[in-house]
Amino acid sequence: MMILFAGGMVLVLGAIGLALAALRPLQSPVPLDRRRPPVEHPDSQLSRFAGAAGRAMESYLQRHPLRFLHQGVLETAGVKLGQAEVYLLIVIGGFTGLLLGWVLLAPVIGILLFLLSPAVAHLVVAFLTGRRRRRFDSQLGDTLQLLTGGLRAGHSILRAIDAAATEADSPTSEEMRRIVAETSLGKDLLASLMDTSHRMQNEDFAWIAQAIQINREVGGDLADVLDQVGHTIRERTEIKGHIRALAAEGKFSAYILAALPFGIALMLTVVSPGYVDPLFTKPLGWVMLGAAAVMMTIGGLWLRKIIDLKF
Repeated sequence: MMILFAGGMVLVLGAIGLALAALRPLQSPVPLDRRRPPVEHPDSQLSRFAGAAGRAMESYLQRHPLRFLHQGVLETAGVKLGQAEVYLLIVIGGFTGLLLGWVLLAPVIGILLFLLSPAVAHLVVAFLTGRRRRRFDSQLGDTLQLLTGGLRAGHSILRAIDAAATEADSPTSEEMRRIVAETSLGKDLLASLMDTSHRMQNEDFAWIAQAIQINREVGGDLADVLDQVGHTIRERTEIKGHIRALAAEGKFSAYILAALPFGIALMLTVVSPGYVDPLFTKPLGWVMLGAAAVMMTIGGLWLRKIIDLKF
């Protein structure tokens, strides 16, 4: 009798357990912290102020468009910031230079640093643009190999450009991707290629664009044509390397001559403090500084003309 009672209790408890297991809601395998909706943390005062300043600058630029460091120039330089953000950085840098120069050196130095902030930004963008164009030029041989490989694999020229955009390094990949996007939106392929050539200031890429256009008009094996163009470009690149090597000594001499007056003035200031003060305090010193600036400008332009070889 006791055995039957114990067996009945086991069956009842088992049924209750099965019922609870069946009625229990299903548990997701994803942890609880990952199933919770993301909680947006409130922005800080600095983030809100920066966002408001950026929006104000963007609205001002929409009402008064400025050509200085416009979006096309920033894109050519590879800068990922917008024009409004760049202008905000220039203003912040100018005020920082003003405060540091005013407190540490002199009020005139602070004002000069504030006025020079746009020029410094322009020089930085110009440096980034030149570096990006040089990298594009150095990658042109590999780009041609990618294009010819895609054409020999049976792809169209646009598909080969798309493959080059995937395989190439920056900035070639970005420019190829831009060509594909512009062509997909209805722009003519030759116009897009020529725009890239003008933007990168690359004559060799203009030859590639003309070869592609001629092949589209008269037909033929475009891969062989691009191989011949690539051979010519590689020979030109080798000649450019020889010319740069021969002109390196002249450029280094020009840099030394341009920096020599400033180095001597700094050395005299350190060795004998007060020796060069009359240049900044006396009217005759101001005249001498002005004459020196004019002569150094003329000499710098002359040296640049000598060492800037066109090929």
